[in-house]
Amino acid sequence: MREILQRLLAFDTVSHRPNMALMDEVRLLLEGAGIKVVMVPDAAGGKANLYASTGPSGGGGIMLSGHTDVVPVEGQEWTVPPFALTEAEGRYYGRGAADMKGFVACAIEAMLSAARRPLQAPLHLALSYDEEIGCMGVRSLIDLLAKAPERPWFCIVGEPTGMQVATGHKGKVALRATCRGREGHSALAPLALNALHLAADFLGAVRRVQAEVAETGLRDGDYDVPYTTLHVGKMAGGVQVNIVPNQAVLDFEIRALAGEDVTGLIARLEAEAEAIVAPLRDRFPEAEIRVERLWDYPGLGTAPDAEVVRFVKGLTGANGTIKVAFGTEGGLFHDRLGVPTVICGPGSMAQGHKPDEFVTVEQIERCRGMLAALVDRLEAGI
Repeated sequence: MREILQRLLAFDTVSHRPNMALMDEVRLLLEGAGIKVVMVPDAAGGKANLYASTGPSGGGGIMLSGHTDVVPVEGQEWTVPPFALTEAEGRYYGRGAADMKGFVACAIEAMLSAARRPLQAPLHLALSYDEEIGCMGVRSLIDLLAKAPERPWFCIVGEPTGMQVATGHKGKVALRATCRGREGHSALAPLALNALHLAADFLGAVRRVQAEVAETGLRDGDYDVPYTTLHVGKMAGGVQVNIVPNQAVLDFEIRALAGEDVTGLIARLEAEAEAIVAPLRDRFPEAEIRVERLWDYPGLGTAPDAEVVRFVKGLTGANGTIKVAFGTEGGLFHDRLGVPTVICGPGSMAQGHKPDEFVTVEQIERCRGMLAALVDRLEAGI
C-alpha cells in the first residue's frame, strides 16, 4: 500500500491538469494482476475514468469509488514536498493523502489481493476525475455503467470520514449572476450604472435569503450546519478605478438538505434580482441581473437501517452513522444507477485542501482492515 500511495502522490493531478499518466500507471498495475480494466477518456484525451473488476462475471458485487484529482497547492506554505510521500510521526503527508489518494491506494491494494482469491462475488473499482470541480468526470463513467445489464449491489465511496460510516451529504447547485449596467467616466459616476453595485445589492439579497433559511427553513441535526446554505464564492468586474463598470459576475452556490425546494429558492433569488433592476430601467433599459444554473450534483440520503449500512458497519465494527458536510459522487451513483451507497474512508476532511495535508498511518491501517474484511466476505459469497 505504501508503495502504491507513494506512486499516486507523485502525480500532480490538480483538477485543471491531465490525469492520464496516473490512470495508465494504475491500469498497468491492475492488468498485470489479470484484472479487467476499462478506461473512459474525456473528449480531449488528457483525462480518464477507470473501471476495474475482478472475480466472477455477471454483475453484483461491491464497488469501491474514489477520485484522482486534487486541489491546487499555489499560495499555500508547505513544509514538505506536496507531490511526494513524506512519512513522519505516524502520518503520510502529500497533496491528496487525505482527499483521497490514501483510500485509492488501499482500494488498489484490495483489488490486487482480491485477484489472487477465489471470489464468489466480484469487487469493482471506480476511479474518476474532476470531482473537485463538481463531480464532473464521473458522469461519463455512470453513463457507461447505466448500460450494463447488472450493477453492483453496493458502493463504498472512500472520502475521508475517520472510518465512520456516513449515510448522507447535502446536494449542491452552482449558480452565476451576471449583472449588466452602463459604463461611464468615474467623474460622472452618478450618470452611469455601476454593475458592481448591482452585484453588491444582489449579494445582499443572497445573504437575506440565507438568514431566512437558517431561521425558518428545514433542519437536520446530523449535520454540523443543520440547514441549507447559500454562499457567494466569487465576485468580479471592472477594468480600472476611473471607469464605471458595465458588467459584473457573481458566482454562488446552494448546498441543500434533502427535501429542500431548491427550485423555489432560485426563483426567489430571481425575483430579488428583478426587484433590484426594475426601478432602474426607465433610465437604463439595459439594466439586468441574469441568474443561470451552471451545474449540480444530488445529495445522498441513505437510510440508517439500509442493508448497505449494516454491511459496511459489519466490516468496520462501527455502531452509529454520521453525515458529512462535503459532497461526493455517491448521490450520482444512488440516483442515476440505483446503487445503494455509503461513504467511509480514512482520514479527516479537516486536513484536506490545506498545506501539509496528511492522513495518519492508523487511519490507513483501519481502512486496509475494512477492505481485507470485504475481500473475505466476497470470497465467502457475502
